[in-house]
Amino acid sequence: MSSASAAIPQPGRTRAFLRLVMIEHSVFALPFAYIASLTAMFQLDRNIHWGRLLLVTVAMVGLRTFAMAANRIIDREIDARNPRTAHRELVTGAMTVRHAWTGAFVALVFFLGAAALLNPLCLALAPVAVIPMVVYPYGKRFTNYPQAILGLAQAMGPVGGWLAITGEWSWEAVILGLAVGIWIGGFDLIYACQDVESDRETGVMSVPARFGIPASIWGARACHAVTTALFVWYALTTDAGAFFWLGLLIVAGAFVYEHTIVRPHDLSRLNRAFFSVNGFIGIALFVCALLDLLVRGLTV
Repeated sequence: MSSASAAIPQPGRTRAFLRLVMIEHSVFALPFAYIASLTAMFQLDRNIHWGRLLLVTVAMVGLRTFAMAANRIIDREIDARNPRTAHRELVTGAMTVRHAWTGAFVALVFFLGAAALLNPLCLALAPVAVIPMVVYPYGKRFTNYPQAILGLAQAMGPVGGWLAITGEWSWEAVILGLAVGIWIGGFDLIYACQDVESDRETGVMSVPARFGIPASIWGARACHAVTTALFVWYALTTDAGAFFWLGLLIVAGAFVYEHTIVRPHDLSRLNRAFFSVNGFIGIALFVCALLDLLVRGLTV
C-alpha cells in the first residue's frame, strides 16, 4: 500500500472511531445548546441565523467527539479490566491509539475552527471548554466525585451556544448550563452503579464505589430535583411561554419514570433509563422550547 493511500481514512477505521466515541449520544447535549442558541436569537432579533446554528452544531459535535476519544484513550487500561467495557475498540484492537488520537485531533480542529468563525469571545474561551474534557477521565483517579467534573464539562454547552449568537456573557445561559450539568452528572451517578464491584477491585474512584449504590441513587434523585428547579428558573428568567412549561412537565414526568424503573436493588432497567429516557428528555424539551419560541415570534 502506498503512503498516499495509507493516509486516506479507511471506512472500517471511520466506523470504528464513530463507535468509539458513540457519536449518536450527541443527542444528550445538542438539544440544550440549540435551546440556548435559539433563545439568544429570539432575544437578539427574533430571526433564526442558520449559519451560526450550523457552526454551533459543528462546535458541539467536534468538542464532544474530542472529549469521548480522549476519555477512551486515557481509560483504555481501566476499560480492559472491566468486563462491561472490555469490548471497547481500543481494548479489542479494532482501533489503534494512534488512529484514535488522529480522530480526536481532527475533531478538535473542527471545534476550534467553528469557534473562530463564530466570534472572538468563543475562540478565546475555547481552550477553557477543552480543559474539563481532558480532566474528567483522570478525575476517577484522584476524586470520589468525577461526576462533578463531567457535569461542569457538560454545563458549557448551553453557555457556549448562547455566546455563539450574542458574543456576550449571559446568566440565563449559565442557569440552563447548570441545569444540564447537574442533570447529566445525576444520571452518570446511576450509570456508574453498574461498575461498583469492578471499580472497587481496580481502585477506580466514584460516588457508587465510595458510598454505595443506594446513596448514589438518592444522589441522582436530588440532582434531578435540582435540575427541575433550575429549568423552572430558566423559564422564568427568559419569560418562557406555555409550550416551554409543557416541556418542563414532560421532563418532570420523565424524571419520575426514570427513578421508578431504577432502584438501589434493581438495576436491570438501567440502560433504558440512561439511554432511552435521557435521550427523550433532551429531545422533548427542545421540541417544546422551539414551538414556544416560534409561537412567540421567532422567524424561521
